[in-house]
Amino acid sequence: MSTPSTTLPLETTTPFGPLRSRRILVALALVVLAVFPGQIGEITRTMMTDAYIQVSAFVAATLLIFYGAERLFHFDMGQALKGSKRWQVPIASVLGATPGCGGAIVVVAAYSSGNVGFGAVVAALTSTMGDAAFLLIATRPDAAAVVLPLSFAVGILSGWIVDGLPAIRVEPSTKGCAYVPLIGRLRPRDFLFFAVFLPGIVLGAAQLLRLPLFEAAGSLPMVVGLLGTATGLWIWTSSPVQAMTNAGDAPLTRMAEETSFISVWVIGAYLAYEYTVAFSGLDLALLFGAVAPILPAAAILIGLIPGCGPQVLVTTLFTNGLIPFSALIGNAISNDGDALFPAIALNPRAAVMATLYSTVPAIIVAYGFYFLAPGSMN
Repeated sequence: MSTPSTTLPLETTTPFGPLRSRRILVALALVVLAVFPGQIGEITRTMMTDAYIQVSAFVAATLLIFYGAERLFHFDMGQALKGSKRWQVPIASVLGATPGCGGAIVVVAAYSSGNVGFGAVVAALTSTMGDAAFLLIATRPDAAAVVLPLSFAVGILSGWIVDGLPAIRVEPSTKGCAYVPLIGRLRPRDFLFFAVFLPGIVLGAAQLLRLPLFEAAGSLPMVVGLLGTATGLWIWTSSPVQAMTNAGDAPLTRMAEETSFISVWVIGAYLAYEYTVAFSGLDLALLFGAVAPILPAAAILIGLIPGCGPQVLVTTLFTNGLIPFSALIGNAISNDGDALFPAIALNPRAAVMATLYSTVPAIIVAYGFYFLAPGSMN
């Protein structure tokens, strides 16, 4: 994370006209799809709601915790990681293993600003289970007690191996990261984002825990989800920030900015999947119902898909007894959650290489469980 810049007003130091134009076009396309009549509009509105309630609210919560702790205790996680040297990888793995995506996003930001090495990124992305961790903890705490510590340990080992092999390390690209603009003030849209976030996280937790409150809420989840999506699109289209915020900004601003950025990617991932299912007949449940030996491989491949939506689906299949534990652990290690989105935006080569590296331990661990402990945790 960059240190705050206080040289000139934001408007005179950050040319973001072309970036804003592209974002406005994307936002307009999403709005058109949402109001489109028939099945397309219905799918789009439903997926916008699900993306906000199931993912964005939890991303916002974890980011607010991390950035709020930084402000409260007067420290910069990026600088702390930079000074940790050989402890960078274990600390990054701890941050990644934290339920949600906030910890892994912090590590990605630290890498993009040159504060940590590539091994730390691999450790964080390998150990993270993203928002699927919340679902597993709520529904199968016995399985979570195995998956989360094991992913943490595999993350550390993977990070150390990468750091020990200079030929496979990827140096951070500074393109677009040399200047991180300081917004410097709390804006009305930050407070609006927080106001929508509060019922969003309550509804998201109720849905995750399968509480009657969610069913009793009626159309409220869609109202909150669409309002949250609209607020996020407003913040994203008017933002001078490429992906990650300045450490000098208020935690509420940083939460709103970064969650809005990630939400657009999450919506895109949700829509791509649902449109494919609706118009091609693809059914992941049927895919997992195929020959048993390919189930761990299929789960690992799904783990390569950016975002938390497909990974939540895999966890749901496990909690419903449709796939074995070996498939769940393979997916947990290979998936990078929403942290992959800012990584792709800031350092695409590093993002691709890190997620590919995570597939190696995923295959080893998943098939280790498949052949050596086939009935474990089921």
